[in-house]
Amino acid sequence: MTNHPILSLRGVTKSYSGQTGATTEVLGGIDLEVEEGEFVAILGFSGAGKTTLISSVAGLVEPDSGEILLRGEPVDGSGRDRGLVFQSYSLFPWLSVEQNVALAVEAVHKNRSKSERDELIKQKVELVGLGHAMDRKPSELSGGMRQRVAVARALAMEPEILLLDEPLSALDALTRAKLQDEIERIRKEEKRTIILVTNDVDEALLLADRVAVMTPAPAATIGKIFDVNVPRPREREAMNDDAAFIRLRTDIVTYLGGLNESIALATTETVALPDVAPLDLAPPPKAYRDAAQSSVTQRYLEFFKLKKIYPTPKGPLTVVEDFNLLMNKGEFITLIGHSGCGKSTVLTMAAGLNEISGGGIVLDNREIETAGPDKAVVFQAPSLMPWLTARQNVDLGVNRVYAQAGKGERRDIVDYYLDRVGLADSKDKMAAEMSNGMRQRVGLARAFALSPRLLLLDEPFGMLDSLTRWDLQDVLTEVWNRTKVTAIMVTHDVDEAILMADRVVMMTNGPHATIGKILKIDLPRPRDRKALLDHPKFYEYRQEVLRFLAEYDHGPASKAA
Repeated sequence: MTNHPILSLRGVTKSYSGQTGATTEVLGGIDLEVEEGEFVAILGFSGAGKTTLISSVAGLVEPDSGEILLRGEPVDGSGRDRGLVFQSYSLFPWLSVEQNVALAVEAVHKNRSKSERDELIKQKVELVGLGHAMDRKPSELSGGMRQRVAVARALAMEPEILLLDEPLSALDALTRAKLQDEIERIRKEEKRTIILVTNDVDEALLLADRVAVMTPAPAATIGKIFDVNVPRPREREAMNDDAAFIRLRTDIVTYLGGLNESIALATTETVALPDVAPLDLAPPPKAYRDAAQSSVTQRYLEFFKLKKIYPTPKGPLTVVEDFNLLMNKGEFITLIGHSGCGKSTVLTMAAGLNEISGGGIVLDNREIETAGPDKAVVFQAPSLMPWLTARQNVDLGVNRVYAQAGKGERRDIVDYYLDRVGLADSKDKMAAEMSNGMRQRVGLARAFALSPRLLLLDEPFGMLDSLTRWDLQDVLTEVWNRTKVTAIMVTHDVDEAILMADRVVMMTNGPHATIGKILKIDLPRPRDRKALLDHPKFYEYRQEVLRFLAEYDHGPASKAA
């Protein structure tokens, strides 16, 4: 570091008072210095105060104490020297791309001529790859394109520092990768100082010169700063083979894991699981009962020439076709592929929630035709009754499938699974009062409590930050290890796909999507994240999946970016 950084944060603190009058200390003394032209990524847990920190630098939040200096002068409110891009893009829907960017230019560069302002708008819109969409309205753009408009608008202010507050976290993996490339191109061409708030370790390592990790709330500080000594340009696939990248990634994940352990919810075993069997609410056909079929373990779940066709104004659209897969009882499969490849379509057909257009799905010697509690589904958005408590939400299913059990036994089943997912102290908390991570824990408890034949997980952690995601992956793994329920999980996350699965099923792009490759994961169970990172096969598996996704980085999915 030089003696004159462009940005200095010294002892920055910030607290908020709630409706009850209680005070929460969010920032507990942030110290950070940023060089001119440097790219710093700030990594941290949900609720650690990352947005409060970046908003303080932007001048939108006034710290309680400490100082923020820009070129040695105290920051006093917002200014054109700091351009901010939020996670949710705030565009005016009735204005075009050009007009949305023009708002910033005309507000900040009033002293320039109209031709100069017009040229600046054009330059920044073209810089983010939207020169072809100048006249399009936000409603005509994908989520990734809208976020590019927000970046162009911030750049058009010609700020000294570009502040990015998790701008890509709400996007699918492919669109996110493309915008990461755009940010890297902007860094290279604009030579601006950039501060990126993110919860994605790979994103931080791909883009940043240094990674500053915040400690968990309350009273968050900068716990540790990692220098990213990986030469540029950085290619995703090439980095996966780079020893320095692997070592640094492991160091950061290990450090975050240590922080996470310090705040992990206890999973105490307060009750034992009663020895009661659920009712078979979807009994097999009479022919199977008459034949006295033995318990099925091989070919427990079969997808046979599965097809799904949706009607559209332009005619029938075949989303999935010729999808063939055999699963044994107790196997855990992950489905991965680009957005629009039909992963969720396959899952909802397996759940009996989506009509099958061709072929069939057979579960435990019976064809799937309708939904039922024998097929438990956990969606990306927690589907809870907000006016009910955690216990009452799980009760809804348990009371149905264990109708023959006593009230005390049913209560013990509910408590057992809520304990298992780390909600021992929150069973009577209303769903509306819970964080997204806690709600998803309730969803997992409810699914396992049904003792389903098949567990279906449709990106259950997709709405969560990556650190909360790790925590719930561990919860899911721990409970699955106890139940060994047959499971299929849709995910965009390569590490998650490998961590959870016995086999990773990779799908080609839609339309007409099908299975492109199946990768058997020969890693010991039970699995520990840190141990996996040290396993010689982990990065080989990771590379195989990344190569497949890179091969299919084209077609309709990429155009949507």
